[in-house]
Amino acid sequence: MSAITLRELTKVYPNGVRALDALDLEIADGEFFALLGPSGCGKTTLLRTIAGLELASGGSVRIGDRAVTNLPPGQRDVAMVFQDYALFPHMTVRDNIAYPLRIKKVGRAARQDKAASTADELGLSALLDRRPGQLSGGQQQRVALARAMACHPQVFLLDEPLSNLDARLRLEARTFLKRLQRELGVTTVFVTHDQAEALALADRIAVMEGGRIRQVGTPTEVFRRPANTFVAGFIGSTPMNLVPARAHGDELAVAGVRLPVPEEARGRLADAEDVVYGVRPEYLDYSPEPAPGALTGRVVVVENLGSFSLVSLDLPGDDDTTSVQVVVPEGREPQPGDTGWVVPRPGRSLIYRDGELVTGAAAPPVPAPRTGVGADA
Repeated sequence: MSAITLRELTKVYPNGVRALDALDLEIADGEFFALLGPSGCGKTTLLRTIAGLELASGGSVRIGDRAVTNLPPGQRDVAMVFQDYALFPHMTVRDNIAYPLRIKKVGRAARQDKAASTADELGLSALLDRRPGQLSGGQQQRVALARAMACHPQVFLLDEPLSNLDARLRLEARTFLKRLQRELGVTTVFVTHDQAEALALADRIAVMEGGRIRQVGTPTEVFRRPANTFVAGFIGSTPMNLVPARAHGDELAVAGVRLPVPEEARGRLADAEDVVYGVRPEYLDYSPEPAPGALTGRVVVVENLGSFSLVSLDLPGDDDTTSVQVVVPEGREPQPGDTGWVVPRPGRSLIYRDGELVTGAAAPPVPAPRTGVGADA
């Protein structure tokens, strides 16, 4: 078993910066788990602390049934792929892949055979005698993965391994990486600041901010039901619309329009209570004509994103910066300056109080994480 269990894990640097603040986290055996957050949130520090490259200031780390908090990296049975791949420039691909086995004092013939078989699995057989400087970015990435695979670790730790690739190659590498992890079934922890990568790759995601975990859940859960306004604004190719609102019974006053309180929040709001109304741009419908229950605004920006456009509208009200964004299909784009109406789809809006999601018994179930060899990609 190679599950990872963190309890009260804390990292405080000598200058007093608290990079990790008493984190509790469980990562299942065989799971592809993403650590997601903005720069400086502590995700790489957490990965390096699991690896043993950073010494925890407090708390514990367990991998499988072993406590590894005080063990050096070489005794934790983990393999790490760094952002810059960290390949030895003077070594061939073959020797780079075989290097961890050399450190473990595996015989030369055995490690050369293992390097060749691992390279074959990743389509690197024709490149074994080349040096890293003769490889493309995607090839270097596969060499780094092959080096990690060669020693059959319990855990893969990936520190933004796709960030140095161009956009097209990143998409190809993303598909390759997910397929590889499914085939190997190795517990994998993946650090990224790119929420699209996390949503596409992970079985579950931990969203981090300021050394703390703000939400843990499947991609479906963190996208559809962000636990707080930080996650709501961070997750998604376009952030969730977060609009000031005021409760009045079973209705909300939003930008001069009365909208129904979402079912799961009914009976949980005080009359005249100030809250935040949240709805994703994908869950709004745009209309060039007045419509019942629609927010009215003036179109200020139209961004062409290929098969659809992202339309920004300013809403009326005391705060002239309040706006909403809506996804509009190709060919139906309005023009800047037009007046438009946006209608929230039933069951797709959320209410936040003091930054936290207001929930009730009606919250929909969340699919269980998919783990292990043979799980659907």
